[in-house]
Amino acid sequence: MGGILVASHVFAAIDVGSFELELGIYEISGKNKIRNLDHVRHVMALGRDTYHRGKISYEQVEELCEVLGDFSRIMKSYKAADYRAYGTSAMREARNSQIVLDQVRVRTGIEIQIISNSEQRFLNYKAIAALDEDFDKNIRQGTAIVDVGFGSMQISLFDEKLLISTENLPLGALRILGALSDVNTTVDRTRELIDGMAENELSNYKKMYLADRTVHHIIGIGENILYLFRHEDNGKPLERVSRERFNLFYDQLFRLSEDEREEKFGVSAEYAALLLPCAVIYKKFMEITGAESLWIPGIRFCDGIAAEYAADHKLVKFKHDFNNDIISTSRNMARRYRCQSPHSEMVEVFVLQIFDTMKRYHGMGERERLLLQIAVIIHACGKFISVRNANECAYNIIMSTEIIGISHLEREIIANVVRYNIRDFDYNKVHMETELDSVSSGFASHRDVTIVIAKLTAILRLANSMDRGHKQKLKGCRMSVKDKNFVVTTDYHGDITLETVSFGQKAAFFEEIFGLRPILRQKRSD
Repeated sequence: MGGILVASHVFAAIDVGSFELELGIYEISGKNKIRNLDHVRHVMALGRDTYHRGKISYEQVEELCEVLGDFSRIMKSYKAADYRAYGTSAMREARNSQIVLDQVRVRTGIEIQIISNSEQRFLNYKAIAALDEDFDKNIRQGTAIVDVGFGSMQISLFDEKLLISTENLPLGALRILGALSDVNTTVDRTRELIDGMAENELSNYKKMYLADRTVHHIIGIGENILYLFRHEDNGKPLERVSRERFNLFYDQLFRLSEDEREEKFGVSAEYAALLLPCAVIYKKFMEITGAESLWIPGIRFCDGIAAEYAADHKLVKFKHDFNNDIISTSRNMARRYRCQSPHSEMVEVFVLQIFDTMKRYHGMGERERLLLQIAVIIHACGKFISVRNANECAYNIIMSTEIIGISHLEREIIANVVRYNIRDFDYNKVHMETELDSVSSGFASHRDVTIVIAKLTAILRLANSMDRGHKQKLKGCRMSVKDKNFVVTTDYHGDITLETVSFGQKAAFFEEIFGLRPILRQKRSD
């Protein structure tokens, strides 16, 4: 991490998780970088109600407001300059989440933002990068970041410093115990059942993502792995665990009685029970990958929230380029659906060139540029299913696939840009699922989102037309804005009739959106 750019700054991070509420107080300063001043944790199984009944009970809302009220007072005592509060899977999946959020806001003054799974995991990576200055070096060779949480398990594969894939599996500790809650059995039998559930999910994962990859190292993050190994190094947290030591620890864990587990890990009976499925899942993952070691950097979700805040406000600078991870996973998605081609690569060059040339006219920023680039990379994925109905198939594929670091709303923007690339654009029929929060989304209304979709679609359509024949004839063309015209000039001397006709067909929508008439000029040979 680079140097801090401003003086000491106190920040509060709140994690409204599936099994606990956490508050982290951080000092961001030039001397100490991001330093944890205080950490408060309250066990509260929001996920139990959500996963079983689909909504959060009134009793839990009361407890939630009471605890967050205490958090608010602690934040004030530290004179925190700012805070962020994030809700994860229990909040995401609860049918009454909007009512709960309103109750919390009215009664405590705390605004909770519900974030997608991909955003949540992305913050954890930032926390590791903030902690480890050699993050790029440590993920260079076959590394998996694994988080066995309460609601799900996330596996992210890195190789050559880039994120190759990330996948979310329904192997959360609380979710698994909930599924087995009606089964009256022994500890050994419970271990066998959990092992079977993990075997089924992870075997399928291996076939899909590990067929041609080797995992040498695992980075274990999240609350569960912290508690498993927090007393294993003579009473101190253990950071590095070999596969042999993990197996020894695993055997000892399942020989302990319930009371002994509570005493050993310093947790309640309820939490001690959750550590069992967590251990089973990590062991199974080490078995199927053959990983040699497990690194436990001590990362909590609140650490990720603090790292994100510090980066957003330019208080820190990461060495690792996280946008490259987003692009890398998008390219791997394109590879999965066999839509990588010289044509797509050429269109990607054109859209970014158009976007950059039009900066003064479209009013969009770097985030929209990233969304447009992702849309180009995967715009042809629907053809994997149906050539005739490719745009609708692409929309469904994109909406069903998590893209790390991209919110659900941003995924909707990408999916709609791809859909309307080859479909008449109707401002009143753009389908949006996301409930907008102007604070967290940056958009005041769905109308604002629709306008961004229209702008990105107009750019993608024009860029696509420039390689209509898939021959890359306009490669190296120049672009400029002159006298209310968007001018594309090419030195190619061959036949560009197909490109000229297609360019003209896409010009009207582009002009409607930006007020600039696209013109394609072919420089004549002497």
